[in-house]
Amino acid sequence: MTSPALADGAPADAGRRREREGSAATVACADAAGGGGRKGRPGPGAGERADRAAGTARTRPPVRVFGVRHHGPGSSRALAAALEEYRPDCVLVEGPADADGLIGWTGSAEMVPPVALMAWQVDEPSRSVSWPFAVFSPEWQALRWAADHGAQARFMDMPSGVVLAHGAQETERGGAEPAVEPEAGAKPGGAQTGGNRPNAAETGSAEPEGAGSAGEAEAGSTQARRIDPIAELARVAGYDDPEAWWEDAVELRLDGDPFDALNEGIGLLREAEPETDAHTLRREAYMRRILRSAVREGHERIAVVCGAWHAPALSGKPPAISADSALLTNLPKAKTSLTWVPWTHQRLSQATGYGAGVASPGWYHHLFTAPDRPAIRWLTRVAQSLRDHDLPVSSAHIIEAARLAEALAVMRGRPMPGLDELDEATLSVLCEGSDLRADLVTREVVVGRALGEVPEGVPMVPLDADLRRTARRLRLAFSAAPKDVTVDLRTPTGLAKAQLLERLTILGVPWGVKRRARSTGTFKEVWTLEWRPEYSVSVVEAAGHGNTVVDAAGAALLTRTDTLADVTRAVESALMAGLEGVLPELLRILDDRAARESDVLHLLASIPALARAHRYGDVRRTDADSLAGVARAVLARACAGLPAAAAGVAEDVAVELKDAVDEVQSVVSLLDEDAVRLWRNALRAALARRGLPGLLAGRITRLLLDGGIFTAEQASRRLSRELSSATDPGEQAGWIEGFLAGNALLLIHDPRLLGVIDRWAGGIPSQAFVDALPALRRAFGSWSRAERRELAARVADLPEGPERPGDGTAGQSGRSEAEGGPEGRTEADGPEAAAPEDEDFDFAGPVLETVSAILGGRR
Repeated sequence: MTSPALADGAPADAGRRREREGSAATVACADAAGGGGRKGRPGPGAGERADRAAGTARTRPPVRVFGVRHHGPGSSRALAAALEEYRPDCVLVEGPADADGLIGWTGSAEMVPPVALMAWQVDEPSRSVSWPFAVFSPEWQALRWAADHGAQARFMDMPSGVVLAHGAQETERGGAEPAVEPEAGAKPGGAQTGGNRPNAAETGSAEPEGAGSAGEAEAGSTQARRIDPIAELARVAGYDDPEAWWEDAVELRLDGDPFDALNEGIGLLREAEPETDAHTLRREAYMRRILRSAVREGHERIAVVCGAWHAPALSGKPPAISADSALLTNLPKAKTSLTWVPWTHQRLSQATGYGAGVASPGWYHHLFTAPDRPAIRWLTRVAQSLRDHDLPVSSAHIIEAARLAEALAVMRGRPMPGLDELDEATLSVLCEGSDLRADLVTREVVVGRALGEVPEGVPMVPLDADLRRTARRLRLAFSAAPKDVTVDLRTPTGLAKAQLLERLTILGVPWGVKRRARSTGTFKEVWTLEWRPEYSVSVVEAAGHGNTVVDAAGAALLTRTDTLADVTRAVESALMAGLEGVLPELLRILDDRAARESDVLHLLASIPALARAHRYGDVRRTDADSLAGVARAVLARACAGLPAAAAGVAEDVAVELKDAVDEVQSVVSLLDEDAVRLWRNALRAALARRGLPGLLAGRITRLLLDGGIFTAEQASRRLSRELSSATDPGEQAGWIEGFLAGNALLLIHDPRLLGVIDRWAGGIPSQAFVDALPALRRAFGSWSRAERRELAARVADLPEGPERPGDGTAGQSGRSEAEGGPEGRTEADGPEAAAPEDEDFDFAGPVLETVSAILGGRR
């Protein structure tokens, strides 16, 4: 929409739109923007569109206002084409006016969206506000167009200092919930804060993320009575769902210029329902001030890119300069700093509470970057995501899903399949009706995991400032040389140091690496500090989670809750890092996950973190009592399901179960005696099951032997039975691997067990021995060199002959040991009989060859 009054001071034809009958103009707007509604209204023909484009090219008004929907791919695509046709020499974009000095970075090839302009209050970094941009954001396309074509680009909204100061005032006035002013698509009365998470039809706000903390509405605002412009236009076009109309009319359009028609429709709505929100009126007055300044500078063509709700206020006849100046007097201000930070699609999502967020950033990114055959390409991406998680999806699945989506679009009268149709096709065909698979697709594809990048040299972010301020307070120096620091968790300073380093570890900034302390107690920790240049980049990347180390670490943990094991690790990390603020939410998620989890492997994997958390409750002075009930419940469910889950599993699953059992065994003693007793009973029950893999059977036997449940005699009999000729050599090797994992002390000091294994290794066929070698080497290879040397010496001392220790009966083994060897020699026979002679090693030659093969040599 043009604005000649702002360009040359002449009054505009303010009655131009009012002469039209309101409903008819709105119908025309809906038809022009949407190309016809569901009731069959025809859109403009090709000739009409060409005439309109030719007329625009001939007149080229000095100011053109492009009303957009923030983070809308259709708006971005149409805007890029319109700017290419209009060719402005000045582009004004809705954004903080004090960030003009950072616009130059948008032209850098190293600036990769999603990114955000972040402003924070200098004296209180935790107060901040962000303006996110994605590649499909119209504002980003406008800034990049200006950089690529040498046009001047400026921001034209309220400075960040005013936004933050206004929010502080609102908080002091009584903590009224701040509201977000609506753009095209905003719901009437759509007051949105961090706790209010709207659906896609309720958003469209231009407000920056964090505006909820900054405040957006005056006390007593009449915003609750404001109409929803998108709902009104959709109703006229014959749509029941406003969001469906907007997607059909704008987001799925591959050509056309909807801006004049959209601006006209919004203008008529604003005439019927004038804007009354004081803060919105001040924002629009400030935008007009910047626009007047750009006109006075002598630009030939000025493009204004703003939220569609503001477009009528920036075109047509403007209010008097004095009226705008009166609105802008005595504005509160705060001293702020601004910078660019990497952003993520997840942070653009409505699920984070971002007022202008979209429900499907990944879909919008795809829609903007892949306009040709978007449905087929989208389903291919979904299939690839499922395949990455080892879920079977074939080309036939993709073809059938595409057919279903297209059929649904035809039935619903849509120009092409939208996300609703594709989601239904994905659930029915690709996910085979599984909600869990569909949730995976939503996380990884519909929302997406894209992370932006910013160039080197961008000013420091508040997280970095808070980190350095905290390090100075704790007297931790940044140094490129490694330095060991011992902290005493019993002192406030030592505890604060350990917590800072734990929080940085959570954020992916491993400035400190924890080492094993020499003390046997748990109140001291040793950290090796070494600052590397790449950590500065990691801090910038982590800035998207929050502005202080505490806030960022807590927010990062809340994103790591996909599985039960993830949640328990997050709880453990929160306790170690002293993040009490996020513990209630993590415990709520933990309780929910634990109640619904049925996978025994997942249950076992979650127990170690829960058990360790009890110790942190004592050492780090945090209350971990609330974890006790959850820990006991998870352990009980794992123990109940372990026997059935362990029987008959494949080899790879057996390895995972063995590792999980080892982890639980190492920490179960940190719980109470009842937990230990419950765990041991579960192990005995699992061992009694038929079909238990040899790896698990051997490992459980060893754990019960170490725990005193089995005697050495019982373990020896089990070993002899498992290594009998009736058992498959592969299973035998797995049993030995599980039994011997850990250390060699058991074999070194128990000649009966060593004799059983020695007799088996020397008696199996050569090919079976070769097949068993990998398992044997895994078992023996985990031992230290000293243990292997000692074992070789013990094997060399084994007596030769059929009655070697462990050859089948305890009596024979005991008699052999009592008699001193296979010949029954004792010290009474004299020193020559008692002492090993040189020729004895000749008898051990074959044995040493076998041991050499097991340890890595040749048989």
